[in-house]
Amino acid sequence: MARIPDAFIDDLLARSDIVEVVGARVPLKKQGREYSARCPFHDERSPSFTVSPTKQFYHCFGCGAHGTAISFLMNYDRMEFLDAMEELAKRVGMEVPRETAQRNADPEAQSLFNALEAAQRFFQKQLQQTPAATAYLDGRDVDASTRERFSIGYAPEGFSALKDALGTDARRLQLLEKAGMFSRNERGHVYDKFRHRIMFPIHDRRGRVIAFGGRVLSKDDSPKYLNSPETPLFHKGRELYGLWQVRQANQKITRLIVVEGYMDVVALFQHGIHEAVATLGTATTPDHAELLFRNAPDVYFCFDGDAAGRRAATRAMESVLPRMKDGRQAFFLFLPDGEDPDTIVRNEGADGFNTRLASATPLSQFFFDELSQDVQLHTLEGKGRLAERAKPYLAQIPDGAFGDLMRQRLTELTGVGARQASPQTHVPVQRAHAQSGANTTPKRSLVRSAITLLLQQPSLGLEAAIPYVFAGLRQPGVELLTELLDVVQMRPDISTGGLLELFAERDEAASLQKLASVSLPGDAASWQAEFDDVLAQLAKQTLQQRIDELMTRMREVGTSGMTPAEKDELRELQTRMRT
Repeated sequence: MARIPDAFIDDLLARSDIVEVVGARVPLKKQGREYSARCPFHDERSPSFTVSPTKQFYHCFGCGAHGTAISFLMNYDRMEFLDAMEELAKRVGMEVPRETAQRNADPEAQSLFNALEAAQRFFQKQLQQTPAATAYLDGRDVDASTRERFSIGYAPEGFSALKDALGTDARRLQLLEKAGMFSRNERGHVYDKFRHRIMFPIHDRRGRVIAFGGRVLSKDDSPKYLNSPETPLFHKGRELYGLWQVRQANQKITRLIVVEGYMDVVALFQHGIHEAVATLGTATTPDHAELLFRNAPDVYFCFDGDAAGRRAATRAMESVLPRMKDGRQAFFLFLPDGEDPDTIVRNEGADGFNTRLASATPLSQFFFDELSQDVQLHTLEGKGRLAERAKPYLAQIPDGAFGDLMRQRLTELTGVGARQASPQTHVPVQRAHAQSGANTTPKRSLVRSAITLLLQQPSLGLEAAIPYVFAGLRQPGVELLTELLDVVQMRPDISTGGLLELFAERDEAASLQKLASVSLPGDAASWQAEFDDVLAQLAKQTLQQRIDELMTRMREVGTSGMTPAEKDELRELQTRMRT
């Protein structure tokens, strides 16, 4: 995959005004040098979401959402990275580099898209011409507007209807076969994969057809659902049926409801519930979980109440737990035997279905209920078994309040971990100082100060002398500081947002975001003076570190045991320290 050059990203972020990008979607209010609003990524009563025009990034002190104009478009408009880049580039009159544009407009991929689009039109036309197919949809109460919304069609009976209509030459035949529309028998004969089925196009996140799902008209036929195979465009473990339609129907998606079948999604939409999606004949994967939470903070999983449904729910739970950042919620709704979302919403309406969702089981309850099966919690052995089962799962939950509460619940059920909760071991540092009467303040970290200043205005680092005297200082964060300075030296125009974007996938990303969100008093001139002073102090500490090493060496071997070079170095460093 072609990569967008870093220099282009820097230039794009420098030309883009994040206040304009965010302000076009969220009402902003100016507060000093920054802008504030109620966070668009979680529900809150008072504004904790800030946008900095100087740093060119946003940060929410409530839920921790943060990023640049690129990530805002990805999270708010639910765009893919390249789409967000193209959107910003179009706003400022730039063009995404040619190699990236070529990657996006891969001729082979575009030809596959075109072939699938032609197949969709063919199936839609066949639906209009086939009374049995339209009667089936009429019987399921699927009206014309819903059919149009989902581009529903019909694949005719016979083995060559699509092949005869669209496979007009060897090239078209090859494309349709590669797109998963044909099957091939042992003798090499190619025939239509989908026959006598209601056809549901599957769209990608840009609304392009990438695959199909076909449902039988008669309950006696099988398989009930047939999906396209894996192709260069379609990977079923990464896609959700109906997500494109959900995005089109909702300006802000507050929840997603995961169901099992295409008709379930369609029926819910038909009755005004416009947040339903379906996995494509596979269990909920980690990619599904990430995609779900990228689009909505609350996710409801709807499964049958039988053993297979419980197994599917357990798989979904395993995929969701590592993505349960604070502010996210997951629920499980188990349906009565013989019922599915389609039948329930047709019998009970949207209100009835929403009432069921309101009583869905929270992830936390389902987790402990599921792991406690066949466990006798009134015995020490049973408590130990539950603790051992739960620990690997709890270790996957991201740091935050939810993870803390889940571990606390495990302690309540089993007693395991109670020793760690004793008051003596959890007294906050500040309170411990107060109780002991100490009035000293913790020693300030110069490295942290330098990084904080650099993130306020990266151009401060252009004055740093190369090579950096402090590079050999053995203190936490020195390597990160030198790396940040190297980036600034190589890319003088980089903004705060650009730096954060560069480190977005690194372990240090969260710490850098916190430091960048600090609001420092003063202006650029005072920050430059303070930054230079901090680097000078770090250089002095580095000299002292080397003097200490040489003095230790002298104590160990005596003056006579030191080499002339070591003696000269010690004298020179001591002179530099005095001056």
